[in-house]
Amino acid sequence: MANNKIIKVKTISQFHQLFDLPKPEHPLISLVDYSLIKITPENENISWSMNFYSVSIKRASNTKFKYGQQEYDFDEGVMFFIAPGQVLTVTIDTASEHSGWMLLIHPDFLWNTALAKSIKRYDYFDYSVNEALFLSDKEETIINNVVQNIKQEYHSNIDKFSQNIIISNIETLLNYAERFYQRQFITRKISNHQILNRLEEFLDDYFNNEELIKTGLPTVQLVAEKLNLSSTYLTNLLRVITGQNTQQHIHDKLIEKAKEKLSTTNLSVSEIAYELGFEHSQSFSKLFKAKTHLSPIKFRQSFFK
Repeated sequence: MANNKIIKVKTISQFHQLFDLPKPEHPLISLVDYSLIKITPENENISWSMNFYSVSIKRASNTKFKYGQQEYDFDEGVMFFIAPGQVLTVTIDTASEHSGWMLLIHPDFLWNTALAKSIKRYDYFDYSVNEALFLSDKEETIINNVVQNIKQEYHSNIDKFSQNIIISNIETLLNYAERFYQRQFITRKISNHQILNRLEEFLDDYFNNEELIKTGLPTVQLVAEKLNLSSTYLTNLLRVITGQNTQQHIHDKLIEKAKEKLSTTNLSVSEIAYELGFEHSQSFSKLFKAKTHLSPIKFRQSFFK
């Protein structure tokens, strides 16, 4: 199958058919044993976009998982969260061993429940694959126990309580994942501080570039893209390790550069604002005063007292 072909999977039943799985026991929710997915030459390099949510833990040797523009080797086993409409690609060696599970949830299953709206607040559904969740053995056991509760419930005879019980367990699963992501921000210190260092290097280079006049101020989205992260993940990570979001880091670097120009050059405030990418010097002065409690002119005067 050509790598550039994207298969749009509208239903969970269609997903089961695509990978030669037994028919799902429920049309709107399914827990798939990843080891049962049959890998053939026709689907070993496949891209698809699903109309439903996917929460999964996967392990596979010689396997690449590509989400958006990011590629990740998940030999170790990590947790992924995919929202409806996102495109993902899996490149798998047909001879490789793979294990894990995939929980497929169609939005219609959440209809008329609080989770239908609240699921959108879980930021990790927007994360790219190199921002996947790495679980400890204890955490994975907790997650697997919740998933088994879901499996047991939809394998039972469906009654008027079934949906609420399953929804409750899904919420528990997502809340645990949110907790573990917060833990990951803290415990993956080396990786996280490398990201912080790369952020500082990028902002230094950006504000030292003479093309800044043409390009304007850097946006949060631009910074995140340069670091190969989603903007939401980057902001969440920075808040945990520094207490500030991405926009605040951009402003801090800008003010740092402005102070340098105010204290070492004879450029006017308007000229400095222009060199830093501002269209209007008033906007620059307002931000500078908000950050330093001094106007640019007052700062310059105090510096030379």
